[in-house]
Amino acid sequence: MTVDLRTQSLNAYYGKHMAVRDITINFEKNAITALIGPSGCGKSTLLRCLNRMHEVIANTRVEGQVVLDGENLYDPGVDPTALRRRIGMVFQRANPFPTMTIKENVVAGVRLAGEVTQRSALDAIAEKSLRQAALWDEVKDKLNQSGTSLSGGQQQRLCIARALAVEPEVLLMDEPASALDPISTMKIEELMRDLKKTYTIVIVTHNMQQAARCSDYTGFMLAGEATPGELVEFGDSSSIFTTPKDPRTEDYITGRFG
Repeated sequence: MTVDLRTQSLNAYYGKHMAVRDITINFEKNAITALIGPSGCGKSTLLRCLNRMHEVIANTRVEGQVVLDGENLYDPGVDPTALRRRIGMVFQRANPFPTMTIKENVVAGVRLAGEVTQRSALDAIAEKSLRQAALWDEVKDKLNQSGTSLSGGQQQRLCIARALAVEPEVLLMDEPASALDPISTMKIEELMRDLKKTYTIVIVTHNMQQAARCSDYTGFMLAGEATPGELVEFGDSSSIFTTPKDPRTEDYITGRFG
């Protein structure tokens, strides 16, 4: 199931410092949206605002709206924990739980929620999620080994499987391949293209080629020395990378700065 996700006039702060200002984006269903821009422009901050991970950091706040299927996720009655099951997140560096097996890693969130306890049901969820993450064939004979015994690329796909196990509606990915070798990066990109058939996906990436290859839509963000990150340009990726409207976008994607 895919969903309608958008931001409206979103501002995010660290203490008194405004990190992103007035971000309004519609994230398309069954599509990959890439957020690009130089370091410090607020891409990852914006990503964390989408599932309220930003507020986990001390002394932060958000203004404006993040709307999921017509509901503002920052309304007082919204449970952030339940929300983060609907909008899953995969971080830059793979972070499998070191004391858990591969199978335990995948079903950790499901077990924490307490809704599924039968071993057979948990086994089925683990297999389904690992298949979705294109990892099952590589690990099916070693499910009881530590998750940290896998290669870097496999660990990242394990973390994707863990995010998928709780059946989210949106998947956020913060530079999911930045620490991986080219072959592992290719597998992650292929996986993302497959997953968009089911999920709305938002990624942050510094890799222009990756954004051009994988994403359907791209948002370019930019911040100044004394100004917060703003959305300079947003559109379908083919247009952004071939005929950008803003000269700052063209300067960035052609490597003139950033």
